[in-house]
Amino acid sequence: MPEINITLPDGSVRQYPRGTSAMQVAQSISEGLARVIIAAKVNGQVVETTRPITEDATLTLLKWDDKEGKSTFWHSSAHLLAEALESLYPGVKFGIGPAIENGFYYDIDLGNHKFSSDDFAKLENKMLELAKQENPFIREEISKADAISYFTEKGDELKLELLQDLKDGEITFYKQGNFTDLCRGPHLPHTGHIKAVKILNIAGAYWRGDEKNKQLTRIYGITFPKKSELDAHMQMLEEAKKRDHRTLGRELEIFAFDDDVGPGLPLWLPKGAAIIEILEEFAKKTEKEAGYVRVKSPHIAKESMYIKSGHLPYYQDSMFPPMEMDGTKYYLKAMNCPHHHKIFAATPKSYRDLPLRLAEYGTVYRYEQTGELFGLMRVRSMQMNDAHIYCTKAQFEEEFRAVNDMYLKYFRVFGIDKYMMRFSKHDPRKLGQKYINSPELWIETENMVRNVLIKANIPYVEVEDEAAFYGPKIDIQLWSAIGREFTIATNQVDFAQAERFDLSYINEKSERERPLILHRAPLGTHERFIGFLLEHYAGKFPLWLNPEQVIILPISEKYQEYSEKVLNVLKKHDIRALIDDRSEKTGKKIRDAELKRLPLMLILGEKEQADNTVTVRKQGGEDLGSMPIEAFTAYVKAEVEKQMN
Repeated sequence: MPEINITLPDGSVRQYPRGTSAMQVAQSISEGLARVIIAAKVNGQVVETTRPITEDATLTLLKWDDKEGKSTFWHSSAHLLAEALESLYPGVKFGIGPAIENGFYYDIDLGNHKFSSDDFAKLENKMLELAKQENPFIREEISKADAISYFTEKGDELKLELLQDLKDGEITFYKQGNFTDLCRGPHLPHTGHIKAVKILNIAGAYWRGDEKNKQLTRIYGITFPKKSELDAHMQMLEEAKKRDHRTLGRELEIFAFDDDVGPGLPLWLPKGAAIIEILEEFAKKTEKEAGYVRVKSPHIAKESMYIKSGHLPYYQDSMFPPMEMDGTKYYLKAMNCPHHHKIFAATPKSYRDLPLRLAEYGTVYRYEQTGELFGLMRVRSMQMNDAHIYCTKAQFEEEFRAVNDMYLKYFRVFGIDKYMMRFSKHDPRKLGQKYINSPELWIETENMVRNVLIKANIPYVEVEDEAAFYGPKIDIQLWSAIGREFTIATNQVDFAQAERFDLSYINEKSERERPLILHRAPLGTHERFIGFLLEHYAGKFPLWLNPEQVIILPISEKYQEYSEKVLNVLKKHDIRALIDDRSEKTGKKIRDAELKRLPLMLILGEKEQADNTVTVRKQGGEDLGSMPIEAFTAYVKAEVEKQMN
């Protein structure tokens, strides 16, 4: 039998007979590896471990810890959920059952059956019972006529409706145990990998997201290969509830939403606005030291500019509808880049002007679907820590590395220990549709990005078909203190816009040349980043970032005048402070300050007034004792300096 070449992630190449499966490759490496792989990526496509490989291919063996591995695990669990439901509630009909970010769901028509949270345990037990049978997931290619016949006999009109959009040659069934489903896959080798099950929630969901259709029951669940991992996840969910940025934002008076303003349009309250100003000041200082110059651009622009940039053809669904004035269409700004390109083009440039780094905290507007809006994480108005770097190819590596170094500095300051650079590449099959049709430039720029990441020894993963339409990008994945994953920032390469906007500089040979463009936003948007920080810190912002650093607690109104004197001293040193002058007992004032997550409390009474001192208590109860006011201001400044470096 002819042999094929299998290239593994480490670059090694092995020969196997044509038709060898990923599972057989794993077994040839080690039996231990074969026991833990749950899917495979063949030439970039995720497939079952049993699928024959018939041509030379790159192969990645996927485990539970891989993102695609988890997705396969949870999609298979959705099928197990459906099998359990069909066993417990005969005659139920099934819509769709995808994997989601954490777990899976299945939309079902229960008919006359009733299902509530009281039934969760029964469903979990049935799923575990079926999982223990270790039934294999069997893939079968089937004709459209046979598929229609199967679901007609079964009486499942939901699946029949899904079949209407499919053609012969693209229809597959997957079977495990006594359950068969219409599905593209891929799936686990067998159900026995599923060791722990939790049904999380039920909700109503209109079929195919259309409120004109029937409302189905959506059952959410999550599964794990170990019971201990499920226990840890449930503990994380409990902690996440306490840290929910929407709840904390309301309690701490950071931001608000209002129906009259509109969904996805946050209102920043004074404390939230203070955090924004502190972040901006920090970012502007960092960028100034790195050689950036600041610019400003308007909130709207003519349609012609977004046609020129390519955003309208590729990005129109995410833009607000146009406004028409004097026969010309204008759009709300959804991105700053075209404006910055116009700023670059406003004056002649030579190679001596490069690299040119244009920075702006520009407000942009994006039409997120109503169902996708989520607190500060998905909004329609956002203030972006944006910048565009115009450089030569020779300068690219240093500029790209410098941007990544800026990310690393921010991670240290904000106490972010776990992060990953997600290297998003194009899909060659979608050139001219989703991506600019310049195959050579895609390969060249992707290699340039990869080389920088490797040289800098930065942890990264490569992901296909997630690039920007004009070039490859790095998306920054952060994990909060409780392990929740967030996509916060981006660093993008652009090889298309310079030509579209006819941007050029005069090189050393006195010839016109196109600059390479980097788009970067290390802190992302204020909205998403502050939402992340609220959850990361559980509302306990560090001293340098807290909108209220110090609260002064006079033990009675007799010390109000001294409290105001202390307040004035703190303000002169740019320390953010306030006085709690309520007629409450000191213990009550301390408890309230703790609830507001205020970092430092100054308790003032007769002794402090006589000695011109303050008694200092830290958030959480640590007593720093009594010290002169000047010593306290020096302490605060030193703490802030330490936290920001």
